[in-house]
Amino acid sequence: MQKITTQMLVERATALLNNGTVSAVLGWKKGEYDYDVTPGVFKSAEELSEAFVYGDFSAANLSKYLIKKTDSITGKILVFLKPCDTYSFNQLLTEHRFNRESVYAVGVQCGGMVDIDKIKSIAGDGVLSVDYSSDELVVSTLYNGDVKIEKSRVLAERCVNCKSKKHVAYDELLGESGEEISSGRFDEVERLESMTPDERFAFWQNELSRCIRCNACRDACPACTCEKCVFDNPNSGVENKSPANSFEEQMFHIIRAFHVAGRCTDCGECSRVCPQNIPLHLLNRKFIKDMNDFYGEYQAGAEVGSRAPLVNYTAEDIEPSDVFNRRGEDA
Repeated sequence: MQKITTQMLVERATALLNNGTVSAVLGWKKGEYDYDVTPGVFKSAEELSEAFVYGDFSAANLSKYLIKKTDSITGKILVFLKPCDTYSFNQLLTEHRFNRESVYAVGVQCGGMVDIDKIKSIAGDGVLSVDYSSDELVVSTLYNGDVKIEKSRVLAERCVNCKSKKHVAYDELLGESGEEISSGRFDEVERLESMTPDERFAFWQNELSRCIRCNACRDACPACTCEKCVFDNPNSGVENKSPANSFEEQMFHIIRAFHVAGRCTDCGECSRVCPQNIPLHLLNRKFIKDMNDFYGEYQAGAEVGSRAPLVNYTAEDIEPSDVFNRRGEDA
């Protein structure tokens, strides 16, 4: 498999800018450190050459940024999409959140993103740079010198349990498109299901108690696209930037999980951006697993226009009593 480099993406983006196909590029922008990569918009070859980067830290799912960028930029915008990002892209199209004709989508082959916290747990703090040109990362640190780490040891959780290497949407493809993967992404959900109700409550109480209500999960989530969020509405009675009590800190995430049920593509952005390292993706995966069990397997974003099980009704739908009976058996 050919390794996709920053230079390859810069050259293609520059060509599309120069021939007038697009007027702007949505990609990943260098930060102060190699691992400090953020979404960015580039409007010239010079900007691309200076700041564009694609590598093991280009984890951000760019699909959500199209909602506002397609409204603010004249002409087409080029967006680079990893396989998992294309599912969010399709789901947003299904929800009519941006105009497909305003976007030129380039699918990018992905070998998996790495987790800087996992790197620090091995190499120590004071990471100065990370050379990810091969499958063995070379991490330069302030205190421990250069530390070599196999990439497979520090893959992000969502890449360890990757659901698909298949691009389900693009105008052109750089590299290869793979297939859907039968991964162990529901293993941790099943472990939680095997707990007693009290044990599960204690688990989530411990995790959610760390929430500082920064709203990073909501802001990064491609399924959270309400123009006015209820939690920002001063007339809602629930507006609060910091949890006033344990009930509120729990309900924020539970309500959000219900809000995106059937629409979440399991991209993992919520957990990736959480500064408290709360495994928020597990809430969403529980909903996905239940819907698969109760209604048949369904993958949000696999096709534009597909309807989630929760918005369809058939006479064969599971009865609420059966749901509670099954959960009683699990407990």
